Amino acid sequence: MSDTPSPAPAGTPAGTPACGGPLAGLRVLDFGRYIAGPFCATLLADMGADVVRVERRDGSEDRYVQPIVPGAAPGEGGEGSMFLQMNRNKKSITLDPMHDAGREVVQRLVKTADVVVANLPPATLTRMGLDLDSLRAVREDVILTTVSGFGRGGPDSEKTGFDGVFQAMSGAAYLSGFGDAPVKSYAAWVDFGTAAFAALGTMAALMERGKSGKGQMVEGALLGTALTYFNFHLIEQQLRGTDREASGNRSQYAGPADSIRTKDGWIFVQVLGTPLFKRWARLMGEEHWLEDARFKDDLSRGDHGEILSKRTAEWAAERTTEEALAELEAARIPAGPVLKPADVLTHRHVNEAGFFTPVEFPGMPEPAPVTGFPVRMTESDVGIRMRPPLLGEHTDDVLASLGYSADEIAALRDAGAI
Repeated sequence: MSDTPSPAPAGTPAGTPACGGPLAGLRVLDFGRYIAGPFCATLLADMGADVVRVERRDGSEDRYVQPIVPGAAPGEGGEGSMFLQMNRNKKSITLDPMHDAGREVVQRLVKTADVVVANLPPATLTRMGLDLDSLRAVREDVILTTVSGFGRGGPDSEKTGFDGVFQAMSGAAYLSGFGDAPVKSYAAWVDFGTAAFAALGTMAALMERGKSGKGQMVEGALLGTALTYFNFHLIEQQLRGTDREASGNRSQYAGPADSIRTKDGWIFVQVLGTPLFKRWARLMGEEHWLEDARFKDDLSRGDHGEILSKRTAEWAAERTTEEALAELEAARIPAGPVLKPADVLTHRHVNEAGFFTPVEFPGMPEPAPVTGFPVRMTESDVGIRMRPPLLGEHTDDVLASLGYSADEIAALRDAGAI
């Protein structure tokens, strides 16, 4: 494909066949909810896998998070922005895995599946027949990709939790904000990071199966992801006993690195390493600071970051955002505007670089700006090929492909299994 992902054609039906990709020919069953599980499956779908999302008959709760048209029915705008991002390139079937007839459907599905993704507690997986032993009894080489909150082996293994819980437990929320209260990020980085790690583990498991013929379980944990992202701060704490406290947007590890007010807005400036600091000092007219022991290295500059931030703020206060960024870029100092969400959507580079793909969906007032596959590949066809599915849009087609007749499908529906 080209370096810039092509937009999905207007009105493309969700059943449009995939156009290839490195995972073409593989089937993934997505029993995931919210972000970590579903986005793992989305990444696999972006790479060409045939992903079947399995939902409750009345729709899974994550279908309606942040609804575009509050109070509207499914397919009439009631779906939420989370669903629109997490479920492109997927088919949807409705199914009750706890129903006796539904269990048989699950088994037939598993026979056709290379990967099962389910971010559900272990006890729930067992009840649904989605634990590794149950899946292997149906297909021996299947790969089960699971995500839990706390991971196995500790006293909290059976507890539930969302992204913010693990931002808090990793130490990240404590060192965010300005010291008056812990602050979590508005972005669900723990969930998305776990999804990416789970997809990476799934790809590795597929490669292993290609060599050994054996499937396996791939396990991600939200707490493990949060600790991974925050690890080098924890290493420093253990080995240096720094006991750092929150310092707002100002970095404690280098400087100047901070949010800076201009005449008409805000920018973020980040100086890391001595070559960048030299360029910053020249721009500020403070070259004598290059001989100042307070600023001899990154750690020292972080320790005295308030001075560096203040000087940058004095400089920026005399300039508009556009002027400040132009001068910083001329000096090759990393900086960018602090954008409101509405500003992001109209930002020239964001749009011309093709980060968003407009995706239509029934009931939506206009196409949704959905970010495509986050990695571009020169020789592989990856990206958005079809819109997210309506609730149960592909139930009949998928079941027919499993050998169910029209009468049998109707009977399953009447019985409440699908």
